[in-house]
Amino acid sequence: MATAAASRPDDIEQGAREVEAMIRFVDPGDFVTRRYVRAGAEINTGTYSDHKVIVRDAMPIRDHFALDVHGFRIARQPTAVKDFHDSDEVNRVYEREVEEHVRALTGADKVVARGWMVRTSADLTDRAQEKTEGYQHVGGIQPPAGEAHIDLDTPTARRMAEFTYNKHFPDGPGYKRFLITSYWRTFSPPPQDVPLALCDGRTSFAGEEKSNKLFVVDEFPEGDALTAPVEGEDQLMAATIPSYHPSMRWWYFSNMTRDDALLFKFHDSDHARTWRCPHTAFHDPSFADAHVRESIEVRSVAFWE
Repeated sequence: MATAAASRPDDIEQGAREVEAMIRFVDPGDFVTRRYVRAGAEINTGTYSDHKVIVRDAMPIRDHFALDVHGFRIARQPTAVKDFHDSDEVNRVYEREVEEHVRALTGADKVVARGWMVRTSADLTDRAQEKTEGYQHVGGIQPPAGEAHIDLDTPTARRMAEFTYNKHFPDGPGYKRFLITSYWRTFSPPPQDVPLALCDGRTSFAGEEKSNKLFVVDEFPEGDALTAPVEGEDQLMAATIPSYHPSMRWWYFSNMTRDDALLFKFHDSDHARTWRCPHTAFHDPSFADAHVRESIEVRSVAFWE
């Protein structure tokens, strides 16, 4: 857990421009937390509340932020992809590109990409109402995240790392450390209306938190079926959802361009470093001429052997 000294703001952070935003957090209490995802839509069970939060603009001091200190960093990472709406091009080019970029940014021995997702603040109502069969939560288009979260909890992260390494490197010597990250890029013009907020990972442990099991479905269940017991639920992928605490320090990078990439931690097995980064989308009121946000994220697992 981060100490007060470890999370004290640096002097360079004190003069950052501030934006007042509403961010949704899970409420404290005893209830079932699940996340249901279908094409173009996502819902959560449990109770959540919006809290007024100060989000500071990190862009003017972008080089100050370090992955192992804050849990996130930004880098200039031009891409060879011409059209992020072309799934074939993204599949062919982008995941291999991301693996090389993450390896360069982290110094890992091996990196394996584990799928991508486009997110947009545009209206997805028609897409969400489409009837789907066999929906897979990868390689599609979804709305921005609706609440503060970390995409994995610790048991999920450990299972993902072990499975990924054994599948891709069956004859490898094993790993001493793993790091699961999101590599996030916006490809719509700046400024964006719903950018990504990132929490200084050192300040992320103060409140309560819950594991939120992921259910990928063709249609959302209704009524009691939303929270009814499900066999094998303990083996499903789960996110970590924090409750609100005023000591959390939130940041965003305004006016990101297509050549900017954010790398932030879902889980680092080395807990001597800042090992996770809560994040969420938020409405930025700073710019009257903001554009619809379109972004792409790629999860990857990095290994040190």
